Amino acid sequence: MRVWYCRVAPMSMVQFKCFRLLMSMQQALVATILVAFSALHSLPAAAQPSLPTLGDGSELTTSAERRLGDRIIRELYRDPDYIDDAVLAEYVQGIWQPLKAAAKARGELSPELEERFAWQILLGRDRTVNAFALPGGYLGVHLGLIGVVATRDELASVLSHELSHVTQRHIARLLSQQSKQTPLMLGAMILTALAVSKNPGAAQALMVGGQALAIQNQLNFSRDMEREADRVGYGLMGPAGFAPQGFVSMFEKLQQANRLNDNGSWPYLRSHPLTTERMADMHSRTPMGSAAAAPVATLEHAMVAARARVLSNPGVDTLRQWVAEPQSSGFAALPPARRAAVLYAAALGSSQLRDAGGARATATRLHEVVRGDPAAERLVRLLSADIEMAAGDAAAALGALANLPGDTAVRRPELVLRAQALLRVGRPAEVTGALQTWVAGHPEDATVWQLLASNWQAQGQPLRAVRAEAEARAAHYDYAAAVDRFKAGQDLARRGGPQVDHSEASIIDTRLKVVESLLREQAAER
Repeated sequence: MRVWYCRVAPMSMVQFKCFRLLMSMQQALVATILVAFSALHSLPAAAQPSLPTLGDGSELTTSAERRLGDRIIRELYRDPDYIDDAVLAEYVQGIWQPLKAAAKARGELSPELEERFAWQILLGRDRTVNAFALPGGYLGVHLGLIGVVATRDELASVLSHELSHVTQRHIARLLSQQSKQTPLMLGAMILTALAVSKNPGAAQALMVGGQALAIQNQLNFSRDMEREADRVGYGLMGPAGFAPQGFVSMFEKLQQANRLNDNGSWPYLRSHPLTTERMADMHSRTPMGSAAAAPVATLEHAMVAARARVLSNPGVDTLRQWVAEPQSSGFAALPPARRAAVLYAAALGSSQLRDAGGARATATRLHEVVRGDPAAERLVRLLSADIEMAAGDAAAALGALANLPGDTAVRRPELVLRAQALLRVGRPAEVTGALQTWVAGHPEDATVWQLLASNWQAQGQPLRAVRAEAEARAAHYDYAAAVDRFKAGQDLARRGGPQVDHSEASIIDTRLKVVESLLREQAAER
């Protein structure tokens, strides 16, 4: 089969990075799609179902969709823009989990989907305003989106919309609709969608001819999906504890951006185009008299949004502007949430510019602004620990985390920071138990597995360290690397003689068999 590419202008470095990533994904994605649809194409013509309606099931099984999602996500884990920031991840999860629970309670999330799908969120260090659902219950969220939403409820509206795409099997339906087209074309369509999520311009090199026509033919069907995701997502907001008005205010924000901005910084508008019908539907669902009661920005959300903006790597000049903003003449007149955001960005920006003294002074000012708000005070404490770790003072970071309330001492941001600081001061044993407890309940947490590996290594336990390294690789679906580390563990156990930890060696043997089986399944899909 001949694949044609259109002539495009020379790519920027950003475009090139995106293009290179997509090309590395192409072989894996196309192979997976071939497997996923081989069963469909093997059916007799009379047995092949017609295009499903929005209320019907999908030809693509949940297992096949999950495998497709796993293949895609394995590549995204390797993307340099992937970021596992404990503070941001916890905040997003705090919105995602109530929405997921509400979907389950309302019957939108079936037991089968809950069991078989991953239900994981990946954060991307990308300044564009975007979020997107992927096969198998994965969701991508760019820091640009977190940085631009004004309230927790606005972010919840986006997540509930994307969650509804998953629970309503929209991705599977979209793929099933294309069952009469070539698998290569399907692969190109998925690659194009991912390219748009990174940089709309880069996608143009992949979308020509038949691919472009296929996507155009999907528009009417996609609009139906968008309306359904709006309806279902809106219904999740109240039961999940969020103001449904967040949906309306987010739509208004997107509409304004659509009018004023067409430079590609809002790719969410391209993948989820607004229509007057969708806007009117959201307004009609708002109870009479509540339209003016827009959700109020909290200190916590303002600071989280500021963190997202800083961690999206805006550039030195922008960081310097944020650092200088608290000194402006109009700063004192700003509302508290805005002042908290400005000070948070200035403190974290100073830390990234290696001005530890300035960062500490600004953090002190920030603490005065948020005093009396427990959630905001916690973020200031975590920020202070971040600043001290960046300055190389792990002992001071531990001081910032001292005397934690009982309900926060075991939360992931505190756990990660404490583990990093205790490693630096040579006291890893103090956090070993907490790390083990965490991975027992969250075996997919590659970051904590890697921290545990470093922890064991520092305590002279190489066998346990190698096993934790293997688990970290497996958590990111890099089964080949995981097998390599498990085999390294077996070699260590054999050389260790009678002093070896036989219990740990037995766990390694068992896990190696499991991961080798998963690796064979991966190879069979190619």
